[in-house]
Amino acid sequence: MYTALTIAGSETSGGAGIQADIKTMTANGVYAMSAITALTAQNTTGVTSIMEATPQFLAEELDCIFTDIYPDAIKTGMVSSSELIEVIADKLTGYQAKNIVVDPVMVATSGARLISEDAISTLKSKLLPLAKVITPNIPEAEVLSDMEIKTEADMEKAAETICQALGCSVLLKGGHQLNDANDLLWQKGQDPVWFYGKRIDNPNTHGTGCTLSSAIASNLAKGYDLTTAVKYAKNYISGALAADLDLGKGSGPMNHAYAIKGEYTDEGK
Repeated sequence: MYTALTIAGSETSGGAGIQADIKTMTANGVYAMSAITALTAQNTTGVTSIMEATPQFLAEELDCIFTDIYPDAIKTGMVSSSELIEVIADKLTGYQAKNIVVDPVMVATSGARLISEDAISTLKSKLLPLAKVITPNIPEAEVLSDMEIKTEADMEKAAETICQALGCSVLLKGGHQLNDANDLLWQKGQDPVWFYGKRIDNPNTHGTGCTLSSAIASNLAKGYDLTTAVKYAKNYISGALAADLDLGKGSGPMNHAYAIKGEYTDEGK
């Protein structure tokens, strides 16, 4: 069985973070493992508290995984401190990790910074260059490219700039502000690929970034090329949104298990 590892924070309501990653990887047919960077107390209405793992503990988590069940692909999510980013980069390099998908969680779609400038600098210098692909949203791509992105032509220029600077492929997500969920994949030496999507009328979109990057990692673990991995991941997340799960008092989660049907999945009495 193919294997995938998520390195991210725990999210108590299950819609994002480690919990969403494990559900996504399982639904996409790979064995999921996790290294937890932080515990969060949160639900669909917001975050109450965050407790980070220590660098030493995170290093031990990664050692336990790589020395026993070597992952075919890795996804990283929100890592808020330079020290933890350095641990991840050192371990991924030391264990010669492959198929690394980095969701560079730095800036919310509202524009608010989620991690410090120091951590952003470490992310850019240590972790992003190790990635096979990174999955920034528009505000994150503006930080990485040092340019304003207002049009699809701007998206192409920014993706090219990031690819040249970091040496990794870029899946630039345009759906939040710029267009109707159209994403751009930029790979060095290849023509840009647009994935045109139709916005799904569902306010419950908590965890979409985590889910997309985990689905891409799952497909890379199974041996698909990057373009195909992104295509299948986009199809999966569209199905999860279209399933119209409605839980919680805020922006709720998607139904990650919408395509899992079997003897034990009936809804019961």
